Amino acid sequence: MRNKLWGWLAALTVGLFAISAPAQAQLVAGRDYAVIEPVQPTDDPSRIEVVEFFSYACPHCNDLNPAIHQWAAKLPADVVFKRVPVSFNPFYELMAKLFYSLETTGDLARLDTPLFNAIHVKGLKLINEKSITEWVTSQGVDALKFGDAWKSFNVNSKTKRADQMARNFRIQGVPAIAVDGRYLVGGKSLQELLALTDKVIEKRREERNPKSDKPSGKAPAKPIPQK
Repeated sequence: MRNKLWGWLAALTVGLFAISAPAQAQLVAGRDYAVIEPVQPTDDPSRIEVVEFFSYACPHCNDLNPAIHQWAAKLPADVVFKRVPVSFNPFYELMAKLFYSLETTGDLARLDTPLFNAIHVKGLKLINEKSITEWVTSQGVDALKFGDAWKSFNVNSKTKRADQMARNFRIQGVPAIAVDGRYLVGGKSLQELLALTDKVIEKRREERNPKSDKPSGKAPAKPIPQK
């Protein structure tokens, strides 16, 4: 009798856990994510756009950088990832301009991690155009090509547009991740930030593709032959 009772209690416990677990896994607005109002436009409405707001000057962005590159490389085809440098202060603005200058010269992917290392590991003071130019040319970037990019209308426009975008998304600190112009992801740690981003992406995917009613399983009625 006692064995039967313990068996029944164990089954009940497992059953209750199975019922309660999904509820615990649900995202909570205000804790796991914040709603962006108004909704912001995205570059490609056919895919879920994930935006990382960041700065090379930010130590937490430096810590996140290796993990977010690995994470972004595994995103499914219906998700697109982009990075937007913020301009919270003059130094951050210089870093934003450097980001778009390296993008223009085609050196961004190659120098992304070395740039973080130069600032946060080696302690280099990239505080003006002269020190920045000296560093990029030491990394094999053509000085003339970089100078043209740095002074270009295109780079200046992108830097200003990125700053306005951060304002529109109400970004208060970095790193910050936004999903599809609608949700700003929460999280108490960098690891939790990416885990929650996956869940918010899934939430947005379900909103975009609501599940239709399940088929009844019955074969469609045959048409009545015309006489």
